[in-house]
Amino acid sequence: MSFIDDVIGIISPGWKAGRLQARYKIAAYEAVMPTRTHKARRENRNANQLTQFGGRSLREQARWLDNNHDLVIGLLDKMEERIVGARGIIVEPQPLLLTGAVADDLAKEIRAAWAEWSVAPEVTGQYTRPVMERLLARTWLRDGEVFCQMVQGKVPGLTPQAGVPFWLEALEPDFVPLDSNDSGKGLCQGIFLNAWGRPIKYQVHKSLTTSGIALGDTKEINADNMLHLKFVRRLHQIRGNSLLSGILIRLSALKDYEDAELTAARIAAALGMYVKKGDGQSYPESEDKEEREMEIVPGMLFDGLQPGEDIGMIKSDRPNPNLENFRNGQLRAVSAGSRGSYSSIARDYNGTYSSQRQELVESFEGYNILQDSFVAAISRPNYRNWLQMAITSGVIKTPADLDMKSLFNAVYSGPVMPWIDPLKEANGWKVQVRGGAATESDWIRSRGANPSEVKRRRKAEIDENSKLGLVFDTDPANDKGGTSAEATKQDESSSESERRKK
Repeated sequence: MSFIDDVIGIISPGWKAGRLQARYKIAAYEAVMPTRTHKARRENRNANQLTQFGGRSLREQARWLDNNHDLVIGLLDKMEERIVGARGIIVEPQPLLLTGAVADDLAKEIRAAWAEWSVAPEVTGQYTRPVMERLLARTWLRDGEVFCQMVQGKVPGLTPQAGVPFWLEALEPDFVPLDSNDSGKGLCQGIFLNAWGRPIKYQVHKSLTTSGIALGDTKEINADNMLHLKFVRRLHQIRGNSLLSGILIRLSALKDYEDAELTAARIAAALGMYVKKGDGQSYPESEDKEEREMEIVPGMLFDGLQPGEDIGMIKSDRPNPNLENFRNGQLRAVSAGSRGSYSSIARDYNGTYSSQRQELVESFEGYNILQDSFVAAISRPNYRNWLQMAITSGVIKTPADLDMKSLFNAVYSGPVMPWIDPLKEANGWKVQVRGGAATESDWIRSRGANPSEVKRRRKAEIDENSKLGLVFDTDPANDKGGTSAEATKQDESSSESERRKK
């Protein structure tokens, strides 16, 4: 209690009690009080204020690193591989009949039409669906967000792909002006919001942007026709920020440090020598000083030193023997701040099977979270709107006994956790399937394949083998149609009976 508190107590005891109570509360948390060693940095601005202030700078810094920093390029490449993969997000239609069974014929028809449309789904016709999805994912992670307009119906200049008048127009975040705000119209950072904060329209530039400056007029796109995938860490955040926002300084500093080390190593690799002069008494004075050249060859013996001279070597401790350990430590911090795995970012795969699998299991949960966000914002609404347009245009016809509530049912799957030891993984799945804890479809999806497609090809393969008279372990083993497992059991029983007889 200070003298000021005593004076305040005379004037207003309640005020004094409030000051003392606040002081006790602060004292209960050491982190609240700034000290010489603890700065107690705080952030009291809301998420949109932070994005308004630094969103463009974060985006541009991340883009520069994606162009110039090998580690960032590799990190985003790996994210593409783990979130979208080479074949894109696989959509497996699951419409149901009124009986509750899967409408196989309709699902097959949808898959065929979806595959054909995926050849050229976007307005420029330059990318297939997997390529476009990888670009969308990379833009989302690097820039913090990405937009995609769904264009449907008769549009001048666009030809329906596979007979379905439905296209996608991928847009970088520059197309939606970040500095466009009007509270009277509910416009916040280029997005019109209703009273609940729900997007209803998007303000979009009609032409490309150059050096961050928009060219041309803007148009308004209804929220029903716009896909917006954003990376946020706070509620009520309208626009997204780069995934790299928390590690930009570390990545940039690490690049500068490695560049300096590389320069030092290059200097050290160049042989540096000097001629050490003696003192004034031992070194003879000469008015005629001619330039001396020393031709260095392996195993040479130099005998051209003047009295009092000596040859010295410029020594260097480069390359730094601790560089790799320091760099790997920084990359572990980068992986912690990016949902990535250290081994994938550093390309360091040393370790036992158990340790590598544990790291994969933990890191893939982060990849799955990002994959779920991508499916929710891009893949699912894209597929559902495409399917509705395909039915409207007559490309796909629904059967009379279809349960219309299940029309849009589908399983969305992306890249799965790779198998480190295929034999161990396969045996584990075999035990789960036989024990009833998993299905064959789950097993197939764990390898990143489509169960329906695998079974179709397997059936065709078995039929072809049977026609050619080829017999394999996985083909039917007897004339009665028994499976190979049943045949194995019969063989084991016969062998056991013969042993007993003997």
